[in-house]
Amino acid sequence: MTTSSRGPGDSNSDFSPSARRSDVPVPPSGTTPDPDAVAGLHPDLARGKGIRGTRTGALWTALILGVLILLLLLVFILQNLDSITLELFGWDFSLPLGVALLFAAIAGAAIVGIAGGLRILQLRHAANRQRTLGTGR
Repeated sequence: MTTSSRGPGDSNSDFSPSARRSDVPVPPSGTTPDPDAVAGLHPDLARGKGIRGTRTGALWTALILGVLILLLLLVFILQNLDSITLELFGWDFSLPLGVALLFAAIAGAAIVGIAGGLRILQLRHAANRQRTLGTGR
């Protein structure tokens, strides 16, 4: 039984320079290579993170969405110009149907906004009270 030890000087294909991966850059000593990194790209871009959404981007998106909704409302109002009579607390109003529905939607949004604002104030007051009790002032 013979045992042979092979080293880099032997003609073994495992140690030949062509068998080594020379296309992978060697990281500086003390660092580990990033397995997700693609050559030449920033690590965040290589992982597909890219640029996150910003407040300005969200503002532009909301602005464009708002303009589209306003255009749809304008088309709705222009297609519903039939006059109707509303009776409210003894008063009689004669308005186009589209305008009356728009006023009803605005009133509903205002009611929801007021209720939401009051809830936010209630929660803020409770949080401030909790913070004051927690600090022992």
